[in-house]
Amino acid sequence: MDQPEFVIPLWADLTAVGLGGVQGALFASGFRGQRRLDLLGVAIIGILIGMGGGLIRDLLLGVPPATLQSNWYLLVATGAALVGMLLAGVFQRVNRVIVVLDAFVIGMFGAFGTSKALALGLPMVPAVFVGVCAAVGGGVLRDALMGLPIAIMHVGSLYAVAAAAGCFVLATAAAFGLPLVGAAITGIAVTAVIRILAVVFDLSLPEQRMLYRRKVAAETRAIPVIRPDAQHPPLP
Repeated sequence: MDQPEFVIPLWADLTAVGLGGVQGALFASGFRGQRRLDLLGVAIIGILIGMGGGLIRDLLLGVPPATLQSNWYLLVATGAALVGMLLAGVFQRVNRVIVVLDAFVIGMFGAFGTSKALALGLPMVPAVFVGVCAAVGGGVLRDALMGLPIAIMHVGSLYAVAAAAGCFVLATAAAFGLPLVGAAITGIAVTAVIRILAVVFDLSLPEQRMLYRRKVAAETRAIPVIRPDAQHPPLP
């Protein structure tokens, strides 16, 4: 007998799409660049964030994109983007809401991507890779479309690391026999907690230049330190 196809519950997928649409519109509404976005541009960014993760997930898995199999995905993404635009001023004053929203969006897309990959028979490591790509894919598309530096490639707040940790916990839990639903909830929680803690405590991976400086220091055993009071000693 063929294994039944794994289907992400519509309400869960639409929840991730809706939260992503709101988060994308909030980001675009607060963008201050040389070329400011109009209402259509903000809506497009919101829709891209909402639907981008699912599209990338299904393209990597070689299955028909679920976001194009129902009218609800585009409708929910568009409606969520409009809500994000209308309430941008309110949300910008409660930054904690945006941080928590962003954390759960990452966690949900990562969990859904990893769960679907595992259900389709992918090994653990590729399944985690698919989940991470789904989690950060919308943000990558957003930055590329807006002409911004790709966020996950620069010093930040453990964006991709949080997604990878959650996806890895999910895959590990599933490997030990935990049902995918329970494993997915656990993965979402891990991703959200790591992401929120990283933002609150300003945690990030070491900067590449800092690693290079440490290597040079280890080789030369000398780090030049310029102290402000060395050139200008205090007056008596």
